[in-house]
Order: sequence, then C-alpha cells, then structure tokens
Amino acid sequence: MNVSVLLVGGKHFTTIFLDRYETPSATVVEATSKAKIIACVGQKRPDIVLLEANLLEVKELCWEIKKANPLGWVYCLAIEFSAEIDTFSRCSSQHLLDTAEAIENHADAYLQLSGLETPSDRCLEAEQRLLLAYLQVAYRQVRQYRDLLQTNDFLSSIALSDALTNLSNRRAFEWDLPRQIQKARKRETSLSLAILDVDYFKSVNDTHGHLVGDRVLQLLALRLRKNIRMQDTIFRYGGEEFVILFQQTNAKTAVAIAHRLCQMIAETPFKIDCHLTLPVTVSIGLSLLQDEDDNRGITLLQRADLNLLKAKSSGRNRIIH
Repeated sequence: MNVSVLLVGGKHFTTIFLDRYETPSATVVEATSKAKIIACVGQKRPDIVLLEANLLEVKELCWEIKKANPLGWVYCLAIEFSAEIDTFSRCSSQHLLDTAEAIENHADAYLQLSGLETPSDRCLEAEQRLLLAYLQVAYRQVRQYRDLLQTNDFLSSIALSDALTNLSNRRAFEWDLPRQIQKARKRETSLSLAILDVDYFKSVNDTHGHLVGDRVLQLLALRLRKNIRMQDTIFRYGGEEFVILFQQTNAKTAVAIAHRLCQMIAETPFKIDCHLTLPVTVSIGLSLLQDEDDNRGITLLQRADLNLLKAKSSGRNRIIH
C-alpha cells in the first residue's frame, strides 16, 4: 500500500531523527511555524505525520493538520527526545502525563525517545522497534480508512443509482435539485425541469409482461442518455417517469429540446428482441425556475408535474410548458 509519511520539526529534531532511525519513504519538512506546516500538509497530503512534540504547544496544530488534508484524516504521531539518561529509566508517571497531554492536543499517539548524544545500542534497538510498531498501527488505520472510503463510495453509488436503467434515481434527484437551484441563482442562469412519462405503459406490461416493460424502460434510458446535452442530468424518478434537469437553459430552448426528444422516441420503434418491436411515445411536462420558487425545488417540480398531467389528458405524445 502506498502510504506517505511526513516528518515535521525543527532542524535539530529532524537531523537527530534521520541519523538514528529508519523511516520508510518519509518526506522531511523543517518547520516550526503553524502556517508553513499547514501549507505543506495541504500540498503533500500525507497519511502519517511524525511531529516534533514541542510543536504541540502551537494551539490546535494537530487539529489543523487533520483539517488540511482533503481526505479529512491524518495519523499524527508526536515524538519527543527526552533529556533523561536512558528512556528505560524515565519516570513512568511523567511519561503518562506527557502522553495524555499529546492526545488531548489531537495527536493519535505519543512516543518519547532518548535525547542523549550517544544512547546505548540496546536503547536504540528498542526505540527503532517501538517506532516501527507505531508506524504499523498507523498503516493499519490508513488501510482501514481507505477501505471505508471505498466501501462508502460503493454504497453511495448503489444508493443513488437505479438498478434497472443505471440512471441516477429519485434519491439522487432530491439531493441534486436544491444544489442545481442554488448554483443557477448564484450564477444568475436559467434552469429548466422536464418530467417525462411513457404513454400507455400499463398496457405494455398487461399485454407483454413486466420483463418487456422493463426492457422498454432500459431502451428509453439509453436513448435519452445519448440524446441529451453534456450539461444536462437525467434521473429515473419512479415507475415509467423520468426527470431531466436542463442547466443554463431558458424556456424556449428547453421546449425545443423536449420536442426533439419526443419526436426521436416516437419515430423509431423499440426493438425488444428479434420477434417483438413496439411503438413508444412519451408525454413531457416542463417548468422554468422562477424567483419565487423555493430552494428545494418543490414548486418547480409541481409545475412540471401539472404540465405533464395536462399533456397526458390532452392526447399524449406532446409537451406542455
């Protein structure tokens, strides 16, 4: 697993550390100011930071380091060189207090090493082993965090995707619509919404069965996806209904696009298999975002839905806006 390690501290600290201990692929940053450290973390995006413990006196440093990583998680190991004769003879109560203080300052762990100029071989060997043990813990946590991110991404994609058509589903639409509205209002651009419904879809299911009905929806989704613009977003809203969000699109352009989609679907029958081809038409209700519409898009959606009902009741295979 590719894990990035950042060693941060003053020149004296980093020099001693590199002379004594082996740390896999660590990038060294000689810094004691909060601003420089945070800037470096934001640029390097490390998984693990080995931090001079004295720098924990800088208020909220570890917390700021964790926030500076775009992934939102960094393992911080605070390291201090003790001036005691030997780390094996240190005062255990003081060590516990130092450890508690480091963790209270948002470090994940605290490691105290010998500050003597010439520590014993026994001491160095033990310290190297302990350092590697801490790094193994950090590696495991990094791996678990990455696995969790991948799992969450996978679950999110399932939760927001329609299994039949592979389009975004209603939950994704309800999440995206307020953001599209906010973006349109911030940029002062138009946003149009279309609800599209398959005409006489119930008769398809009743006559040919639900598997054929499912195939009609799959073919329709493919055809719609191929014929909308790059900036537009399509969702399966439920059953035989689909919603399309037309970004930066006024009413006149949205109507022209909807007419083209309606015509394209009606003119080319759907080939279900080598034995069955079905004519399919759709009805579309359109609405344009207005200043008085709410931020969630409820009224925008309601107007499109009412226009869809008018299109269905006035003969189908048409657009009402």
